[in-house]
Parts: sequence; C-alpha cells; structure tokens
Amino acid sequence: MTETFLQRMTTSKTWNDLSVGEETLSELKAIAAQVQSGRGGIALFTGSSGTGKTMAAGILAQEFERELYRVDLGLIVSKYIGETEKNLSGLLERSQTLDVVLLFDEADALFGKRSEVKDAHDRYANLDVDFLLKKIEDYSGLVILVSNLHPAFDDAFIRRMTWATVFTKPEPRLSWWTKLLRWLRLK
Repeated sequence: MTETFLQRMTTSKTWNDLSVGEETLSELKAIAAQVQSGRGGIALFTGSSGTGKTMAAGILAQEFERELYRVDLGLIVSKYIGETEKNLSGLLERSQTLDVVLLFDEADALFGKRSEVKDAHDRYANLDVDFLLKKIEDYSGLVILVSNLHPAFDDAFIRRMTWATVFTKPEPRLSWWTKLLRWLRLK
C-alpha cells in the first residue's frame, strides 16, 4: 500500500549538469558530505521554478547511492481525520526500511503555516502540521522538501530544518571577450 504513495525517480545528471550559483553549489556539496558521513536530516530547497531543485535532489541521492522517491502528496493527504497521519506514518516506516531519500515536491501544500484556531477544522489542520513536523524530524534518512514559496512554511518547521538552500538562477557565464568589453566601458 505504501508504495502507491511513492514514485521512484532516477537521474543520469551530475554536479556539472546543475546550473546553480557558486553559493548554492557549495551548500549542496556540504549537504552531500554530511549525509555521506552517516547523518540524515531535512533539506529545504526553495526557489522559482526551473532553478534545479529536483535535479539537485536526484544528484544528491545518486551521490550516496540511495534511491530517490517522490512522495505523491495527492494520495497522502486525506480529508478524513487521522488518515493523513496514518498514511504518512506508514510511508515513513516503509521508507526507513528501504533506506531511501524522500522528496516532497510542492511541500508547502503539506507543511504550510498553521492558522489561528477558529473552529474544529482549524484545530485538526494544526494538529496535522504538528504531527507531520514530528514524524519528518524523527526520520533518520534524508528528506528533501521542495517549494517555490519559502514564506509559506510554518516558522516552527523552518527551525527544524537541517539545511535550507535557496536556488536562484545563476549569473550567465560571460566569455573573456565580453568581460573585457564591459571592463573597458567602465574606464
């Protein structure tokens, strides 16, 4: 049953294929080094669409010889009280056994800000977020959360991140000739 929540992803990409800024690449390689030494954690990748967040997740998983699985949030989340928690618990327990890297794409949909409690639905929604925070934090492998919207996450959740990397489009690589022309214009 749990496998229905997961989609296996593969990549043949390498660090050289990833088009990110120097700071982002440095942060990603630091994550890889820490995970290689046996440390799991939660990585939050934020940035606009097309900046390489999912590709970076695939490269990281490949770097330490783990399979990468994308979590299907549409199947995890349930309108019925307690079902989302049950689904996520089963998924994390099974993933722990498989020793895989989990990717939550559009993670802000699942781990969004808690709201002010106005009715029973708000209370249960907040309990869902609390439960999810705890379960993800207890997972011993690497969990990668991907989102286009950094501010949409709950503050308590952000504090629990092991790594938070912002993906931006890198500056275009300029030829030495273009650099010389720009330099001459400044004179």
